[in-house]
Amino acid sequence: MSKTLTVVQAYDGAVIEEISMLDENDVEVLLAQASALYHDHDCWLPAHQRIDVLRNLIVLMQAQTDELALLIAREGGKPLVDAQVEVTRAINGVELAIEEIGQLKGEDIPMDLSAAGAGRTAYTIKEPIGVVVAVSAFNHPLNLIVHQVIPAVAVGCPVIVKPAAHTPLSCLRLIALLHKAMEEVGVSTAWCQACVCDRTTAQTLVTDARVAFMTFIGSARVGWELRRQLAPGTRCSLEHGGVAPVIVAADADLETTIPALVKGGYYHAGQVCVSVQRVFVDNTIKAEFIKALSSQVGELVVGDPTDVSTEVGPLIRPAEVDRVEQWVNEAIEAGAECVVGGVRFNDYVYAPTVLVDPPHDAKVSSQEIFGPVVCVYGYDDVKEAIGLANALPVAFQAAVFTQDINAAMAAVKTLDAAAVMVNDHTAFRVDWMPFAGRRTSGLGTGGIPYTMDDMTQDKLVVIKT
Repeated sequence: MSKTLTVVQAYDGAVIEEISMLDENDVEVLLAQASALYHDHDCWLPAHQRIDVLRNLIVLMQAQTDELALLIAREGGKPLVDAQVEVTRAINGVELAIEEIGQLKGEDIPMDLSAAGAGRTAYTIKEPIGVVVAVSAFNHPLNLIVHQVIPAVAVGCPVIVKPAAHTPLSCLRLIALLHKAMEEVGVSTAWCQACVCDRTTAQTLVTDARVAFMTFIGSARVGWELRRQLAPGTRCSLEHGGVAPVIVAADADLETTIPALVKGGYYHAGQVCVSVQRVFVDNTIKAEFIKALSSQVGELVVGDPTDVSTEVGPLIRPAEVDRVEQWVNEAIEAGAECVVGGVRFNDYVYAPTVLVDPPHDAKVSSQEIFGPVVCVYGYDDVKEAIGLANALPVAFQAAVFTQDINAAMAAVKTLDAAAVMVNDHTAFRVDWMPFAGRRTSGLGTGGIPYTMDDMTQDKLVVIKT
Protein backbone atom coordinates (compact mmCIF):
# COMPACT_ATOMS: atom_id res chain seq x y z
CA MET A 1 0.00 0.00 0.00
CA SER A 2 1.45 3.37 -1.00
CA LYS A 3 2.25 6.03 1.56
CA THR A 4 0.22 9.22 1.64
CA LEU A 5 1.29 12.79 2.26
CA THR A 6 -1.03 15.09 4.20
CA VAL A 7 -0.78 18.66 2.94
CA VAL A 8 -1.92 21.29 5.45
CA GLN A 9 -2.44 25.02 5.52
CA ALA A 10 0.66 26.78 6.78
CA TYR A 11 -1.42 29.25 8.79
CA ASP A 12 -3.40 26.87 10.98
CA GLY A 13 -2.55 23.27 10.13
CA ALA A 14 -5.95 22.54 8.60
CA VAL A 15 -5.80 19.66 6.12
CA ILE A 16 -6.00 20.68 2.47
CA GLU A 17 -5.52 17.34 0.75
CA GLU A 18 -3.96 13.91 1.07
CA ILE A 19 -1.96 12.70 -1.90
CA SER A 20 -0.31 9.40 -2.76
CA MET A 21 3.47 9.21 -2.62
CA LEU A 22 5.58 7.33 -5.15
CA ASP A 23 7.99 4.59 -4.17
CA GLU A 24 11.22 3.34 -5.75
CA ASN A 25 9.34 1.12 -8.20
CA ASP A 26 7.41 4.16 -9.43
CA VAL A 27 10.64 6.11 -9.76
CA GLU A 28 12.11 3.35 -11.90
CA VAL A 29 9.14 3.67 -14.26
CA LEU A 30 9.57 7.46 -14.50
CA LEU A 31 13.29 7.20 -15.16
CA ALA A 32 12.84 4.45 -17.75
CA GLN A 33 10.25 6.51 -19.62
CA ALA A 34 12.34 9.68 -19.52
CA SER A 35 15.51 7.89 -20.57
CA ALA A 36 13.75 6.12 -23.45
CA LEU A 37 12.37 9.43 -24.73
CA TYR A 38 15.77 11.07 -24.68
CA HIS A 39 17.64 8.20 -26.33
CA ASP A 40 15.12 7.90 -29.19
CA HIS A 41 16.17 10.89 -31.26
CA ASP A 42 13.10 10.48 -33.44
CA CYS A 43 11.08 11.50 -30.35
CA TRP A 44 12.93 14.76 -29.79
CA LEU A 45 10.61 17.75 -29.85
CA PRO A 46 11.27 20.38 -32.52
CA ALA A 47 11.40 23.98 -31.36
CA HIS A 48 8.02 24.91 -32.83
CA GLN A 49 6.33 22.11 -30.87
CA ARG A 50 7.97 23.17 -27.61
CA ILE A 51 6.84 26.73 -28.28
CA ASP A 52 3.27 25.55 -28.93
CA VAL A 53 3.25 23.63 -25.64
CA LEU A 54 4.45 26.62 -23.64
CA ARG A 55 2.04 29.01 -25.36
CA ASN A 56 -0.82 26.69 -24.46
CA LEU A 57 0.44 26.56 -20.89
CA ILE A 58 0.38 30.35 -20.60
CA VAL A 59 -3.28 30.44 -21.63
CA LEU A 60 -4.17 27.73 -19.12
CA MET A 61 -2.27 29.47 -16.29
CA GLN A 62 -3.88 32.81 -17.06
CA ALA A 63 -7.30 31.20 -16.73
CA GLN A 64 -6.41 29.98 -13.22
CA THR A 65 -4.46 32.91 -11.78
CA ASP A 66 -6.77 33.37 -8.79
CA GLU A 67 -6.87 29.66 -7.97
CA LEU A 68 -3.09 29.36 -8.24
CA ALA A 69 -2.52 32.38 -5.96
CA LEU A 70 -4.92 31.04 -3.33
CA LEU A 71 -3.24 27.64 -3.43
CA ILE A 72 0.17 29.26 -2.86
CA ALA A 73 -1.23 31.23 0.09
CA ARG A 74 -2.87 28.19 1.65
CA GLU A 75 -0.14 25.58 1.41
CA GLY A 76 2.89 27.90 1.61
CA GLY A 77 1.61 30.71 3.82
CA LYS A 78 2.68 33.47 1.45
CA PRO A 79 0.33 36.48 1.78
CA LEU A 80 -2.20 36.54 -1.04
CA VAL A 81 -0.98 39.86 -2.41
CA ASP A 82 2.51 38.37 -2.83
CA ALA A 83 1.14 35.06 -4.08
CA GLN A 84 -0.62 36.93 -6.86
CA VAL A 85 2.71 38.48 -7.83
CA GLU A 86 4.27 35.02 -7.83
CA VAL A 87 1.67 33.75 -10.30
CA THR A 88 2.31 36.71 -12.59
CA ARG A 89 6.05 36.06 -12.42
CA ALA A 90 5.52 32.39 -13.17
CA ILE A 91 3.50 33.20 -16.29
CA ASN A 92 6.13 35.73 -17.35
CA GLY A 93 8.77 33.04 -16.80
CA VAL A 94 7.09 30.77 -19.31
CA GLU A 95 6.97 33.67 -21.77
CA LEU A 96 10.67 34.28 -21.19
CA ALA A 97 11.48 30.64 -21.89
CA ILE A 98 9.66 30.86 -25.22
CA GLU A 99 11.73 33.91 -26.17
CA GLU A 100 14.95 32.15 -25.18
CA ILE A 101 14.23 29.13 -27.39
CA GLY A 102 15.18 31.30 -30.34
CA GLN A 103 18.55 32.00 -28.73
CA LEU A 104 19.52 28.32 -28.53
CA LYS A 105 22.07 28.42 -31.29
CA GLY A 106 25.66 27.46 -31.88
CA GLU A 107 28.51 29.38 -33.48
CA ASP A 108 30.98 29.20 -36.31
CA ILE A 109 34.44 27.92 -35.36
CA PRO A 110 37.26 29.26 -37.54
CA MET A 111 39.37 26.34 -38.74
CA ASP A 112 42.00 27.89 -41.00
CA LEU A 113 43.96 29.52 -38.19
CA SER A 114 46.67 26.99 -38.95
CA ALA A 115 47.48 24.77 -41.90
CA ALA A 116 46.23 21.75 -39.91
CA GLY A 117 42.66 23.03 -39.99
CA ALA A 118 42.62 24.32 -43.55
CA GLY A 119 39.95 22.99 -45.87
CA ARG A 120 37.45 22.44 -43.06
CA THR A 121 34.28 24.16 -41.96
CA ALA A 122 33.12 23.82 -38.36
CA TYR A 123 30.21 24.93 -36.26
CA THR A 124 28.48 23.97 -33.03
CA ILE A 125 24.86 23.06 -32.46
CA LYS A 126 22.88 22.93 -29.20
CA GLU A 127 21.41 19.67 -28.00
CA PRO A 128 19.40 18.83 -24.86
CA ILE A 129 21.67 17.47 -22.15
CA GLY A 130 19.46 14.52 -21.20
CA VAL A 131 17.14 13.57 -18.37
CA VAL A 132 16.70 16.40 -15.86
CA VAL A 133 15.70 15.93 -12.22
CA ALA A 134 14.48 19.01 -10.35
CA VAL A 135 14.32 19.11 -6.55
CA SER A 136 12.48 22.19 -5.38
CA ALA A 137 11.84 24.26 -2.25
CA PHE A 138 8.68 25.40 -0.48
CA ASN A 139 9.01 29.17 -0.43
CA HIS A 140 7.98 29.90 -4.04
CA PRO A 141 6.01 26.73 -4.79
CA LEU A 142 4.91 27.78 -8.28
CA ASN A 143 7.64 30.07 -9.58
CA LEU A 144 10.50 27.82 -8.51
CA ILE A 145 8.90 24.96 -10.43
CA VAL A 146 8.71 27.23 -13.46
CA HIS A 147 12.40 28.07 -13.06
CA GLN A 148 13.44 24.43 -12.80
CA VAL A 149 10.98 22.59 -15.06
CA ILE A 150 10.06 24.99 -17.86
CA PRO A 151 13.70 25.45 -19.01
CA ALA A 152 13.94 21.67 -19.42
CA VAL A 153 10.76 21.59 -21.48
CA ALA A 154 11.94 24.58 -23.49
CA VAL A 155 15.23 22.95 -24.51
CA GLY A 156 13.73 19.50 -25.06
CA CYS A 157 14.87 17.57 -21.99
CA PRO A 158 12.64 15.00 -20.30
CA VAL A 159 12.19 16.23 -16.71
CA ILE A 160 11.09 14.72 -13.39
CA VAL A 161 10.32 17.17 -10.59
CA LYS A 162 10.19 16.50 -6.86
CA PRO A 163 8.36 19.35 -5.11
CA ALA A 164 8.86 20.27 -1.47
CA ALA A 165 6.88 18.04 0.87
CA HIS A 166 5.12 21.02 2.48
CA THR A 167 4.00 22.60 -0.81
CA PRO A 168 3.44 19.96 -3.49
CA LEU A 169 0.01 21.11 -4.66
CA SER A 170 1.14 24.16 -6.65
CA CYS A 171 3.63 21.96 -8.46
CA LEU A 172 1.06 19.26 -9.18
CA ARG A 173 -1.38 21.88 -10.49
CA LEU A 174 1.26 23.32 -12.82
CA ILE A 175 2.26 19.88 -14.12
CA ALA A 176 -1.41 19.02 -14.71
CA LEU A 177 -1.77 22.21 -16.76
CA LEU A 178 1.45 21.42 -18.61
CA HIS A 179 0.16 17.94 -19.44
CA LYS A 180 -3.03 19.45 -20.83
CA ALA A 181 -0.94 21.87 -22.89
CA MET A 182 1.09 18.94 -24.23
CA GLU A 183 -1.95 16.86 -25.09
CA GLU A 184 -3.42 19.74 -27.10
CA VAL A 185 -0.50 19.49 -29.55
CA GLY A 186 0.01 15.75 -29.41
CA VAL A 187 3.09 15.69 -27.17
CA SER A 188 3.57 12.81 -24.72
CA THR A 189 3.08 13.83 -21.09
CA ALA A 190 6.05 11.59 -20.22
CA TRP A 191 8.26 14.55 -21.10
CA CYS A 192 7.45 15.99 -17.68
CA GLN A 193 6.46 14.03 -14.59
CA ALA A 194 6.01 14.96 -10.92
CA CYS A 195 7.37 12.73 -8.17
CA VAL A 196 5.97 13.26 -4.67
CA CYS A 197 8.03 10.95 -2.50
CA ASP A 198 9.97 10.59 0.73
CA ARG A 199 13.66 11.46 1.12
CA THR A 200 14.92 7.94 0.58
CA THR A 201 13.05 7.62 -2.71
CA ALA A 202 14.16 11.10 -3.74
CA GLN A 203 17.77 10.09 -3.15
CA THR A 204 17.26 7.07 -5.42
CA LEU A 205 15.84 9.36 -8.10
CA VAL A 206 18.57 12.00 -7.93
CA THR A 207 21.53 9.63 -7.84
CA ASP A 208 20.45 7.40 -10.73
CA ALA A 209 23.03 7.13 -13.52
CA ARG A 210 20.39 8.01 -16.14
CA VAL A 211 20.12 11.55 -14.75
CA ALA A 212 22.13 14.01 -16.84
CA PHE A 213 21.37 17.19 -14.89
CA MET A 214 20.09 17.84 -11.38
CA THR A 215 18.76 21.22 -10.33
CA PHE A 216 18.37 21.67 -6.57
CA ILE A 217 16.93 24.52 -4.52
CA GLY A 218 17.06 24.11 -0.75
CA SER A 219 19.38 23.91 2.21
CA ALA A 220 23.15 23.80 1.80
CA ARG A 221 23.39 20.70 3.96
CA VAL A 222 21.12 18.69 1.68
CA GLY A 223 22.35 20.22 -1.57
CA TRP A 224 26.04 19.54 -1.07
CA GLU A 225 25.32 16.03 0.19
CA LEU A 226 23.24 15.24 -2.90
CA ARG A 227 25.96 16.61 -5.13
CA ARG A 228 28.45 14.28 -3.47
CA GLN A 229 26.23 11.32 -4.29
CA LEU A 230 25.54 12.12 -7.95
CA ALA A 231 26.45 9.49 -10.52
CA PRO A 232 29.64 10.17 -12.51
CA GLY A 233 28.84 12.51 -15.36
CA THR A 234 25.71 14.07 -13.83
CA ARG A 235 25.90 17.85 -13.95
CA CYS A 236 24.12 20.00 -11.36
CA SER A 237 23.18 23.43 -10.13
CA LEU A 238 22.63 24.20 -6.46
CA GLU A 239 20.83 27.19 -4.99
CA HIS A 240 21.17 27.57 -1.23
CA GLY A 241 20.68 30.44 1.15
CA GLY A 242 22.62 33.38 2.48
CA VAL A 243 22.74 35.77 5.42
CA ALA A 244 22.28 38.85 3.28
CA PRO A 245 24.19 41.98 4.37
CA VAL A 246 23.22 45.60 3.79
CA ILE A 247 25.43 48.67 4.21
CA VAL A 248 23.57 51.89 5.06
CA ALA A 249 25.73 55.00 4.72
CA ALA A 250 25.25 58.22 6.68
CA ASP A 251 23.83 59.96 3.61
CA ALA A 252 21.26 57.27 2.79
CA ASP A 253 17.75 58.55 2.05
CA LEU A 254 15.86 56.88 4.90
CA GLU A 255 12.46 57.70 3.38
CA THR A 256 13.20 55.21 0.60
CA THR A 257 15.71 52.99 2.41
CA ILE A 258 13.44 51.92 5.28
CA PRO A 259 10.46 50.74 3.17
CA ALA A 260 12.82 48.83 0.90
CA LEU A 261 14.45 47.05 3.84
CA VAL A 262 11.08 46.27 5.42
CA LYS A 263 9.93 44.66 2.19
CA GLY A 264 13.23 42.82 1.70
CA GLY A 265 13.39 41.60 5.29
CA TYR A 266 9.79 40.55 5.97
CA TYR A 267 8.52 39.46 2.55
CA HIS A 268 7.13 35.93 2.99
CA ALA A 269 8.05 36.17 6.70
CA GLY A 270 11.74 36.30 5.77
CA GLN A 271 11.63 32.86 4.14
CA VAL A 272 13.66 33.93 1.12
CA CYS A 273 17.25 32.89 0.37
CA VAL A 274 18.33 36.52 -0.14
CA SER A 275 16.14 38.08 2.55
CA VAL A 276 17.59 41.14 4.29
CA GLN A 277 19.12 39.86 7.54
CA ARG A 278 22.19 41.89 8.59
CA VAL A 279 21.99 45.69 8.29
CA PHE A 280 25.17 47.69 9.05
CA VAL A 281 24.29 51.33 9.72
CA ASP A 282 26.58 54.32 10.14
CA ASN A 283 26.53 55.24 13.84
CA THR A 284 25.75 58.88 13.08
CA ILE A 285 22.26 57.87 11.87
CA LYS A 286 21.83 54.63 13.81
CA ALA A 287 19.31 55.90 16.37
CA GLU A 288 17.20 57.60 13.73
CA PHE A 289 17.37 54.51 11.52
CA ILE A 290 16.30 52.12 14.29
CA LYS A 291 13.39 54.35 15.31
CA ALA A 292 12.09 54.55 11.73
CA LEU A 293 12.64 50.85 11.00
CA SER A 294 10.99 49.61 14.20
CA SER A 295 8.04 51.94 13.61
CA GLN A 296 7.35 50.54 10.13
CA VAL A 297 7.97 46.94 11.18
CA GLY A 298 5.56 47.34 14.09
CA GLU A 299 2.84 48.47 11.70
CA LEU A 300 3.04 45.39 9.45
CA VAL A 301 -0.26 43.50 9.23
CA VAL A 302 0.33 39.93 10.42
CA GLY A 303 -2.18 37.13 10.02
CA ASP A 304 -4.05 34.83 7.66
CA PRO A 305 -2.22 34.77 4.30
CA THR A 306 -5.50 34.36 2.40
CA ASP A 307 -6.63 37.79 3.67
CA VAL A 308 -5.76 40.46 1.11
CA SER A 309 -4.71 42.87 3.89
CA THR A 310 -2.08 40.54 5.37
CA GLU A 311 1.56 41.57 4.83
CA VAL A 312 3.31 38.90 6.91
CA GLY A 313 2.00 35.37 7.21
CA PRO A 314 3.11 32.19 8.99
CA LEU A 315 6.33 30.24 8.85
CA ILE A 316 6.09 27.03 6.90
CA ARG A 317 5.65 24.80 9.97
CA PRO A 318 5.50 25.12 13.77
CA ALA A 319 9.01 23.71 14.20
CA GLU A 320 10.35 26.75 12.37
CA VAL A 321 8.54 29.07 14.79
CA ASP A 322 10.18 27.17 17.64
CA ARG A 323 13.60 27.54 16.02
CA VAL A 324 13.27 31.27 15.29
CA GLU A 325 12.04 31.89 18.82
CA GLN A 326 15.02 30.01 20.23
CA TRP A 327 17.53 31.91 18.08
CA VAL A 328 16.04 35.29 19.01
CA ASN A 329 15.96 34.45 22.73
CA GLU A 330 19.58 33.27 22.60
CA ALA A 331 20.60 36.55 20.94
CA ILE A 332 18.76 38.62 23.55
CA GLU A 333 20.36 36.65 26.38
CA ALA A 334 23.75 37.33 24.75
CA GLY A 335 23.18 41.09 24.74
CA ALA A 336 21.01 41.96 21.72
CA GLU A 337 18.31 44.58 22.18
CA CYS A 338 14.89 43.66 20.80
CA VAL A 339 13.18 46.90 19.76
CA VAL A 340 10.09 45.37 18.16
CA GLY A 341 8.62 41.86 18.02
CA GLY A 342 10.53 39.08 19.70
CA VAL A 343 7.41 37.04 20.44
CA ARG A 344 5.39 34.31 18.78
CA PHE A 345 1.74 34.96 18.00
CA ASN A 346 0.88 31.27 18.03
CA ASP A 347 2.28 27.93 16.87
CA TYR A 348 2.37 29.12 13.24
CA VAL A 349 3.26 32.82 13.30
CA TYR A 350 6.25 34.72 14.70
CA ALA A 351 6.10 38.49 15.08
CA PRO A 352 8.24 40.64 12.73
CA THR A 353 11.30 41.38 14.84
CA VAL A 354 14.19 43.86 14.90
CA LEU A 355 17.30 43.05 16.94
CA VAL A 356 20.01 45.62 17.60
CA ASP A 357 23.65 44.64 17.96
CA PRO A 358 23.40 40.90 18.53
CA PRO A 359 26.85 39.30 18.91
CA HIS A 360 28.44 38.50 15.55
CA ASP A 361 28.78 34.84 16.56
CA ALA A 362 25.10 34.53 17.50
CA LYS A 363 22.99 32.31 15.23
CA VAL A 364 20.95 35.32 14.08
CA SER A 365 24.18 36.95 12.89
CA SER A 366 25.99 33.97 11.45
CA GLN A 367 23.35 31.62 10.05
CA GLU A 368 20.41 32.07 7.73
CA ILE A 369 17.46 32.70 10.00
CA PHE A 370 14.77 32.17 7.32
CA GLY A 371 12.28 34.00 9.47
CA PRO A 372 10.91 37.53 10.06
CA VAL A 373 13.98 38.87 11.86
CA VAL A 374 16.33 41.70 10.84
CA CYS A 375 19.51 42.50 12.78
CA VAL A 376 20.96 46.03 12.94
CA TYR A 377 24.60 46.81 13.78
CA GLY A 378 26.28 50.20 14.09
CA TYR A 379 29.63 51.02 12.48
CA ASP A 380 32.13 53.86 12.46
CA ASP A 381 34.39 52.52 9.71
CA VAL A 382 32.64 51.27 6.56
CA LYS A 383 35.60 49.05 5.71
CA GLU A 384 35.14 47.26 9.02
CA ALA A 385 31.40 46.86 8.28
CA ILE A 386 32.14 45.39 4.86
CA GLY A 387 34.69 43.07 6.46
CA LEU A 388 31.97 41.77 8.78
CA ALA A 389 29.55 41.50 5.85
CA ASN A 390 32.09 39.32 4.02
CA ALA A 391 33.10 37.21 7.03
CA LEU A 392 30.68 34.31 6.61
CA PRO A 393 31.06 31.23 4.39
CA VAL A 394 27.88 32.18 2.54
CA ALA A 395 27.75 34.87 -0.15
CA PHE A 396 24.70 35.55 -2.29
CA GLN A 397 23.18 39.02 -2.74
CA ALA A 398 24.14 42.17 -0.85
CA ALA A 399 23.10 45.83 -0.88
CA VAL A 400 24.36 49.33 -0.18
CA PHE A 401 22.30 52.46 0.40
CA THR A 402 24.05 55.77 -0.27
CA GLN A 403 23.73 58.91 -2.39
CA ASP A 404 27.49 59.00 -3.01
CA ILE A 405 28.35 57.24 -6.28
CA ASN A 406 31.95 56.77 -5.20
CA ALA A 407 30.90 55.10 -1.95
CA ALA A 408 28.42 52.96 -3.84
CA MET A 409 31.01 51.75 -6.33
CA ALA A 410 33.52 51.10 -3.55
CA ALA A 411 30.96 48.86 -1.84
CA VAL A 412 30.18 47.13 -5.13
CA LYS A 413 33.87 46.38 -5.53
CA THR A 414 34.51 45.14 -2.01
CA LEU A 415 31.31 43.31 -1.01
CA ASP A 416 31.81 39.60 -1.64
CA ALA A 417 28.52 38.75 -3.30
CA ALA A 418 27.27 37.45 -6.61
CA ALA A 419 25.08 40.56 -6.92
CA VAL A 420 25.17 43.94 -5.20
CA MET A 421 22.07 46.12 -5.19
CA VAL A 422 22.60 49.88 -4.94
CA ASN A 423 19.74 51.63 -3.15
CA ASP A 424 17.57 48.52 -3.27
CA HIS A 425 17.05 45.56 -0.95
CA THR A 426 18.92 42.28 -1.23
CA ALA A 427 15.84 40.26 -2.19
CA PHE A 428 15.33 42.10 -5.48
CA ARG A 429 15.11 39.78 -8.46
CA VAL A 430 13.72 39.59 -11.97
CA ASP A 431 13.55 36.22 -13.64
CA TRP A 432 15.93 36.88 -16.51
CA MET A 433 18.85 38.11 -14.42
CA PRO A 434 21.67 35.81 -13.27
CA PHE A 435 20.94 34.55 -9.76
CA ALA A 436 23.75 32.71 -8.03
CA GLY A 437 25.34 32.02 -4.69
CA ARG A 438 29.07 32.03 -4.09
CA ARG A 439 30.97 29.66 -1.82
CA THR A 440 28.55 27.52 0.24
CA SER A 441 25.56 29.51 -1.06
CA GLY A 442 25.40 27.51 -4.24
CA LEU A 443 26.85 26.27 -7.50
CA GLY A 444 26.06 27.48 -11.00
CA THR A 445 23.82 30.32 -12.06
CA GLY A 446 20.04 30.47 -11.90
CA GLY A 447 17.70 32.57 -13.98
CA ILE A 448 15.69 31.06 -16.83
CA PRO A 449 18.11 31.88 -19.70
CA TYR A 450 21.08 30.57 -17.70
CA THR A 451 19.26 27.41 -16.64
CA MET A 452 18.30 26.71 -20.24
CA ASP A 453 21.95 27.00 -21.21
CA ASP A 454 22.91 24.59 -18.39
CA MET A 455 20.41 22.07 -19.75
CA THR A 456 21.96 22.02 -23.21
CA GLN A 457 25.31 20.79 -24.50
CA ASP A 458 27.34 21.76 -27.54
CA LYS A 459 28.03 19.37 -30.39
CA LEU A 460 30.83 20.31 -32.78
CA VAL A 461 30.43 19.51 -36.48
CA VAL A 462 33.61 19.53 -38.61
CA ILE A 463 33.27 19.16 -42.39
CA LYS A 464 36.28 18.50 -44.56
CA THR A 465 35.84 19.72 -48.12
